[in-house]
Amino acid sequence: MGAPLPAEGAEQTVTPVVLGGARGGPSVPTLRKDRYWVQPVVTAAVLASFVVYASWAAFVNKNYFVGASANRDLISPFYSPCLATSCVPGSHIGPSISWWTLSPALLILIFPLGFRMTCYYYRKAYYRAFWLAPPACAVSDAHGSYSGETRFPLIFQNVHRYFFYFGLIFNVILTYDAFASFRWLGDGTGISVGTVVLFVNATLLWLYSLSCHACRHLCGGGVKQFSKAPVRYRLWKALTPLNGKHMLFAWMSLCFVAFTDLYIRLVASGAIHDYGIHF
Repeated sequence: MGAPLPAEGAEQTVTPVVLGGARGGPSVPTLRKDRYWVQPVVTAAVLASFVVYASWAAFVNKNYFVGASANRDLISPFYSPCLATSCVPGSHIGPSISWWTLSPALLILIFPLGFRMTCYYYRKAYYRAFWLAPPACAVSDAHGSYSGETRFPLIFQNVHRYFFYFGLIFNVILTYDAFASFRWLGDGTGISVGTVVLFVNATLLWLYSLSCHACRHLCGGGVKQFSKAPVRYRLWKALTPLNGKHMLFAWMSLCFVAFTDLYIRLVASGAIHDYGIHF
């Protein structure tokens, strides 16, 4: 069924189609007239800012735990679980690593950062923002050749699914930290701004992980007939709407995990007070 004809007397517009015209390349990188470069510039700025802040927070190795001195049990997600024997007293649970002399955060960040760096969405984001490969749709690539992710070092992007499994472990740990924050050390229980911050952080990280393409594939990938796998089908169907918001959760969780570290750092240093209600 064709498109409806315009009403008699209505103004008609004609869009010319030119075959064989310029399609981009070294001499004509794009025919786009909009500000397509804004998004990769903003992406590069946000990602670079996060890398700088996370690196500083990991190496500074202090003010990452609010303990008994403030009647709180708040730990930065960059330092949880704190596994080194050098961890601040009360900030670690379970076994400790005695031979590690550097910042405890360096034992941890490799896993969540590895998960994000190999994430399908983040690949698109930083390929465009930093490598201009390409910077936007209908814009020529800044590189003369393309080998995909079949060569070193990009072939390591294929380990994303394994970083996803580690990410789930850390989500469980950070959820435990959120519940532990109800404990006011030496003063019973209560809820504070720090408690809310930790719960929001854990929630956003779960949403980012569950909306991941690897998670959706784990639930529904490889199934030839959903009727023979009803449980996996229900999981796949439930995760599909989340997958559509994966980019949103990626940015929200990235920014908020940095904010969570900053908030706890400010409380631990005494710069601000963690207000709350005692039960």
